[in-house]
Amino acid sequence: MKSTSTFNWRIVREAIAESFRKLNPRHQIRNPVMFVVLVGGILTTALGLEELAGPGAAHAGFTLHVSAWLWFTVLFGNFAEAMAEGRGKAQAESLRRSRRGVKAKKLDRPAFGSRYEEVAASTLHKGDFVLAEACDIVPMDGEVVEGAASVDESAITGESAPVIRESGGDRSSVTGGTRVLSDWLVIRVTAEAGESFLERMISLVEGAKRKKTPNEIALTILLAALTVVFLLATVTLLPFSIFAVKEAGKGEPVALTTLVALLVCLIPTTIGALLSAVGIAGMDRMLQANVLAMSGRAVEASGDVDVLLLDKTGTITLGNRQATRFMPAEGVSDVALADAAQLASLADETPEGRSVVVLAKEMFKIRERNIHELGARFVPFTARTRMSGVDLSGRRIRKGAAEAIEAHVAELGGRFPAGVREAVDLVARQGGTPLVVADGASVLGVIQLKDIVKGGIRERFAELRRGGVKTIMITGDNPVTAAAIAAEAGVDDYLAEATPERKLELIREIQAEGRLVAMTGDGTNDAPALAQADVAVAMNTGTQAAKEAGNMVDLDSNPTKLLEIIRIGKQMLITRGALTTFSTANDVAKYFAIIPAAFAATYPELTALNVMRLGSPASAILSAVIFNAVIIVALIPLALRGVAYHPLNAEQLLRRHVLIYGLGGIAVPFLGIKLIDLLISAMGWA
Repeated sequence: MKSTSTFNWRIVREAIAESFRKLNPRHQIRNPVMFVVLVGGILTTALGLEELAGPGAAHAGFTLHVSAWLWFTVLFGNFAEAMAEGRGKAQAESLRRSRRGVKAKKLDRPAFGSRYEEVAASTLHKGDFVLAEACDIVPMDGEVVEGAASVDESAITGESAPVIRESGGDRSSVTGGTRVLSDWLVIRVTAEAGESFLERMISLVEGAKRKKTPNEIALTILLAALTVVFLLATVTLLPFSIFAVKEAGKGEPVALTTLVALLVCLIPTTIGALLSAVGIAGMDRMLQANVLAMSGRAVEASGDVDVLLLDKTGTITLGNRQATRFMPAEGVSDVALADAAQLASLADETPEGRSVVVLAKEMFKIRERNIHELGARFVPFTARTRMSGVDLSGRRIRKGAAEAIEAHVAELGGRFPAGVREAVDLVARQGGTPLVVADGASVLGVIQLKDIVKGGIRERFAELRRGGVKTIMITGDNPVTAAAIAAEAGVDDYLAEATPERKLELIREIQAEGRLVAMTGDGTNDAPALAQADVAVAMNTGTQAAKEAGNMVDLDSNPTKLLEIIRIGKQMLITRGALTTFSTANDVAKYFAIIPAAFAATYPELTALNVMRLGSPASAILSAVIFNAVIIVALIPLALRGVAYHPLNAEQLLRRHVLIYGLGGIAVPFLGIKLIDLLISAMGWA
């Protein structure tokens, strides 16, 4: 899924139009802070029009200026939310295009070669069987019941590298909208039209099902409470000022327009306007990372995670193991095995294949041969045969899984040596992967593939540890192998010989301590643990059961993505906290600007508090209202992009927020309001 820039001009134009549509009071009432600003805008507009038609025409310009900026404040808040939604809608449209006009080959029975009829994908039902051949679009989500094929999932993941899908195991799930590149698949449909994974993605991306998270609800309640408190305080000021003027026999009561401006500047309009955008942008950043979050709650929970469960293979170690040793059969030399293994791997572009070529060269100085000069016919690896190799000069060299090579040798009348079987078992017990090499009916020996810990993974775990996150490696390896890899990778703990039951038990034990757990999984056996975890990231290449149990789906199927997910979740929470701190702090400067100006006519002595030396009461009030609106626009990029994440504990984070966003929130308004006041005075607007 391609990323969308912060300010794509097409999205900006649509967001501007959406800002006006969101002026509907039924939408604004969901945000109490901005609803009060909207009511204030309506009230001051009415007052300004009344003043234009009556004796107060001299004040109409000031009132209408204040009114205009109150409307801008609401529109800028709507614009922030519309920008966040617009980026998701743009991504949704690109996904929707991949669904248009898809045809399906509906089978009359679940078997390759049976009759089929072409129907619209939208007419398929759960339980139907369809055939997908090379160049066909997979019409609907399903499970492969027969066949194996290479599938292009770039329409969903944005990645061009094809993947293998086959019946049985954890690679049997296919997604509607992907394209079959080779061979064929018989697929059982597992979703009704409109309920497919892609349709749910579109719905979620557009934000139709987004609900406020618990923290967001709590913050909304706090903002509403502050708004009510300031509203009640402001309402009492008008009768109080009237009483004060009568008692003193001089001065003027505070103007209604001034009270509205005071209220808008007192309530936390900045965070009120940006709160929704921060939440939507958090989900959007997940999408930028090719992670589909089923809810805002899942994104927020990822920011609170303090225990991380990680599969060893593909996450901590390279998903493709590297050749580390040649183990020849009895009567076969090391060089002969290495030479045959290299020949079988010359056309193998996988990391494992390239590592075999390199190991033979490093250990025995066997130089790579020119495949064209050899006149060789290379046999590519397929999901069905589970082996690859080369035919040249009468030789049939094959390399692959022990079971596949044993069947191949038996078919040619050969025998699988007991010594080779022992070597295969030894490599497996040590946590490695054995590849057997055969030349015709003769088994030459075993290549040992070993887990290689990913570069930089130890540093990433150390960073998580500094942020208060404990890492636990989960593996099916024996305890000895698991301990060695855990020590090399720098994880805090490990679970060896993990079974589905033991994973579930471990998660429950951690949660009983009051901690939040995140994990990844792709198989049906991972589904119980995924359902139990607080943040459960299912791989898109995994089974339907895993995807339904998780609350996030990684479209790239990269288990390491869990580290990035936690970073994004923490970034969203940090961004919300930073903007809340800034919004609260910048009210201090607005108090000094607007309160002396608001009551200067009632209490001339208050002009001593005009520490900013603003031009006049009218310009001070108008400057504060303008700044209140403009700062929302200035902070939209920060709300959408997010505050940079640093692995800090709670105390360090609080100190950072206070120093940067607290002090900054006080200083910036003083400077901003003063500059606006100078401009207003120069232009003669007040």
